[in-house]
Amino acid sequence: MGKIIAVINQKGGVGKTTTAVNLAAGIGISNKKVLLVDADPQGNATTGYGVSKREVEASSYDLLTTGAGAKNAIIETEFKNVSLIPANINLAGAEVELINIPKRENQLKTALSLIRDEFDYIFIDCPPSLGLITINALTAADTFLVPMQCEYYAMEGLSQLIATVKRIKLSYNPDLSLEGILLTMFDGRLNLTQQVVGEIKKFFPKELYKTTIPRGVRLSEAPSYGRPIQYYDAKCKGAVAYDDLAKEFIKRNKK
Repeated sequence: MGKIIAVINQKGGVGKTTTAVNLAAGIGISNKKVLLVDADPQGNATTGYGVSKREVEASSYDLLTTGAGAKNAIIETEFKNVSLIPANINLAGAEVELINIPKRENQLKTALSLIRDEFDYIFIDCPPSLGLITINALTAADTFLVPMQCEYYAMEGLSQLIATVKRIKLSYNPDLSLEGILLTMFDGRLNLTQQVVGEIKKFFPKELYKTTIPRGVRLSEAPSYGRPIQYYDAKCKGAVAYDDLAKEFIKRNKK
């Protein structure tokens, strides 16, 4: 049975989608079968794999609002072992439509349950908010992965997220657990970086990934070409870091 991981941070601009796109690609390169579900109305994970949001017919919107099976929405990408359930503009209205649906928090879980055996890992790229779409993702997921920057408000945001997860565990998904915390846009020379790292290690010593993701122009450029970093510039620091993260992720999941 495939493991479902929600990639989540309610703060935007922390490398959440970049991580979802490039970690999925790195795991695919490591000969694991991966599905990436774009559940963010911005649809950046969709364009990050070179898929036009305007040309998408079935999408994550259909899974959320109709409980439709995921099979018809899956797109086989050109990248090794990676499939995609895309997002389109309709997803922006899903939060409102979900309000009137019975058991609305289970829509995504129900849809993914029909295809999870076909993949080793299913990643859900969540919106940068804690609304009904994110609740659906956390209800469907086995674990959640948190990309975060080493900045002043990072720990406050993380504590808010953990509090939300506790509520999800109590109400909908008692087995949900923390997959890991990933430091992005990392600059080890800064004192603030070291302070944040120290705080995270204090509270989450086992969950913090050893791999860190540096800032990089190539990482910023790759989405505009519709390619994960490993297929845009395999030798750049960002590509090496995400390959290392994929290996660390797989090694952890073997235990």
